[in-house]
Amino acid sequence: MKKIILIFCALALIVSCTKQKYYEIPLNSDGTVYLTGVPTATTTGISTLDAGFSVTATFVTAKAGDVMNVELLQLQGVAGQATKQLLPMAGTQSTATVALVGTKLQATVTYTRDVAKMTKATDFVTVVFNGATDYNKLKVPMVPATTVSKPKVSDKEIDVARTSETAFFNVTVVPNEAAYTGNLVVKMKNGNHAPYTTVTGSPFTGVQPYLVPISGTDFAAGKDTMYYSFTAAKGSYVDEIIYKVIVRDPYFYLKKTCVLTFGGSTAARNLLINAGVASNNATGQLEISNSLLLKGGTAWLAADPSHKIGFVPTTSDMYAANNLTAAKAAFNAAIPTITADPANPAYIYKMTLGPLASDVYYGMIKMVVTDPQARSVSIEYRIGDQYAHLLVIQ
Repeated sequence: MKKIILIFCALALIVSCTKQKYYEIPLNSDGTVYLTGVPTATTTGISTLDAGFSVTATFVTAKAGDVMNVELLQLQGVAGQATKQLLPMAGTQSTATVALVGTKLQATVTYTRDVAKMTKATDFVTVVFNGATDYNKLKVPMVPATTVSKPKVSDKEIDVARTSETAFFNVTVVPNEAAYTGNLVVKMKNGNHAPYTTVTGSPFTGVQPYLVPISGTDFAAGKDTMYYSFTAAKGSYVDEIIYKVIVRDPYFYLKKTCVLTFGGSTAARNLLINAGVASNNATGQLEISNSLLLKGGTAWLAADPSHKIGFVPTTSDMYAANNLTAAKAAFNAAIPTITADPANPAYIYKMTLGPLASDVYYGMIKMVVTDPQARSVSIEYRIGDQYAHLLVIQ
């Protein structure tokens, strides 16, 4: 019995010391793990104003001098099938020779948009490289050369309001092949069935982005939708972007939240930058009193005789509606007070910073949380009733 046990132990020891080639990992000459990597590809890309594109494939198992068969694939209809298939395109087959470029094994191909049958943004092809020892592919989409921002005042995006002030589209035209040297033609129509008219300043040239004006007075009474056409051309290629804007009633552009704590470093608030300051700071337009009433900042009021702020109570519904016209009418129809009691859910305020029309700020305040023990009030406030204010408010 002891002999049998010894034989089994010896066999187990032999088996445990036997190499299992199935689990061996290939190594480099220095003993590190051999990793082949993953083939990659890059493209110059193609925009709606470009004549063609190139693709450079980087291989990992090919060798210099290897010949790759290259072709384009595109979605094509197939008889008897409801969905299109990604299939080879006739007339796109070619070859490319792998070369050592620096430390990389690469091959590059170039196609014209006509061969690739790409005519509009969202068209795409897939470039495929097939070789004896390696493979690569890349999807190449056609993208718009023209980019149109939402209407902006300075760098702030806004919803256009029915006011006489002017905001601007920021428009860039950037083909891939070379810098754009043409112009930008812009037209607009107020309603789907109206005729297009030329926008003031069109065609736009010079330094990009092109600043294309838009004003609430461009919209006719009762018509809230405007369509803008932005057209750039390069040779026979044309890029057109259609942008729809829906105007809205005047509103307060910005909404912010803050906490005012009596006696501390945030007893007052600079409403323009939403920063807490002490009550002796002349930049604090709003302040909390010992009785938790909101009032004009003591130091701010004393700093300039033109500085004023008044409050008119309103409802939570009016605050939520964010209608500037209704809020201003309600304020001007009442007698404002110099304090705002947190017991009321919301207030309309009028703040004057100086002698100019743009120095007058209407806004609204919503009381959020009142904490008598901590002697603090949390509020949410709306501010900015003119585009000009957006150049000041941070």
